[in-house]
Amino acid sequence: MVDQAEVKRLEEIAHRIRCDIIWTLAHAQSGHPGGSLSATDFGVALYFYALNHKCEDACWPERDRVVFSKGHVSPLIFSLLAECGYIPREELKTFRQIGSRLQGHPNLECPGIEVGTGSLGQGLSIAVGMAVGFRMDGLPNRVYCIMGDGENQEGSTWEAIMSAGHYRLDNLCVVLDSNGLQIDGWVEDVMGLQPLADKWRAFRWNVIEIDGHDMAQCMDAFDRAKAAKGQPTVIIANTVKGKGVSWMENVAEWHGKAPKPDQCRDALKELACPAEYLDF
Repeated sequence: MVDQAEVKRLEEIAHRIRCDIIWTLAHAQSGHPGGSLSATDFGVALYFYALNHKCEDACWPERDRVVFSKGHVSPLIFSLLAECGYIPREELKTFRQIGSRLQGHPNLECPGIEVGTGSLGQGLSIAVGMAVGFRMDGLPNRVYCIMGDGENQEGSTWEAIMSAGHYRLDNLCVVLDSNGLQIDGWVEDVMGLQPLADKWRAFRWNVIEIDGHDMAQCMDAFDRAKAAKGQPTVIIANTVKGKGVSWMENVAEWHGKAPKPDQCRDALKELACPAEYLDF
């Protein structure tokens, strides 16, 4: 049974992360809010519940690896790293600035980043390689890959899915941010994916479907993924693009459009963020 006190703690962190995402975008006036907000809850469950890592030692050999295949959600990634302690929170103000470690897609200059990503459809292949390497070396490290649902339209993704299933990589867990939208509109209109869960099962994966905004379900899914043997696991997290900001929710426009300063203030107020967030 999931510890309700732990659920509450993680929900409070998720609230701060959403505030930091908007605050980061407010300073940069650039970035991707929609997918960052949709992935916040399971991202928090991963970093503050499931992941084996040490923020004081980003290169700790025993750490689990996280590959953000959907690297454009860097406002979320850097907010998570700041909350963990990998980077100072004040550094979020430098997002997408010349010379900053915090660019529009994750890069290796920033502690806590394992792979520079951004070209969609590539991250799972990298994660599969990591998982195979850990198995060959007899190491217990796990690999987590965060993907967008639109990436399932790409052939490279399905080659990686097939490979992981074939090699029974039970040290690999994919979290699929199934918010239903991509930059060109609804995923099903651009190129339909359904029945998506059945397709992953056909490729020999353990499939877990959850409400990606229910923290208890996120925690339970990560526990079940760790317990699964002989198969890689995909957690299909059904989410809402722009979750938490009513006028961003389920609107494709906010995939890669940063809100203007007055919109950021409206978003921060709607999220009930502390007053200091309004100072930018």
